[in-house]
Amino acid sequence: MPDRPEIVCICGSTRFVDEMRAVNRDLTLAGVIVVAPGEADELITDKQKAALNALHLRKIDLADRILVVNPGGYVGESTRGEIDYARAIGKPISFTDPDPAAT
Repeated sequence: MPDRPEIVCICGSTRFVDEMRAVNRDLTLAGVIVVAPGEADELITDKQKAALNALHLRKIDLADRILVVNPGGYVGESTRGEIDYARAIGKPISFTDPDPAAT
């Protein structure tokens, strides 16, 4: 048994918030520590969005790996940037659906 649970950072488009919540629940119940994108119920400013994006990169730093929630293979520009960042720092990456960029 490992010294600590695996830490997984969920990445994905905000259009998949329900799917990310389900993945978060399933991983948590499996004993995984999950870090996920921040959520806001109201519109946020560009400054707030930039701050949230920077914070999410720090979450990737903390994680053992990232899991991209990409129903239908969809990966948007922001998520692609997170994937590129994770690759650059050597984090393993997995996807809920096949990544169309990998083909």
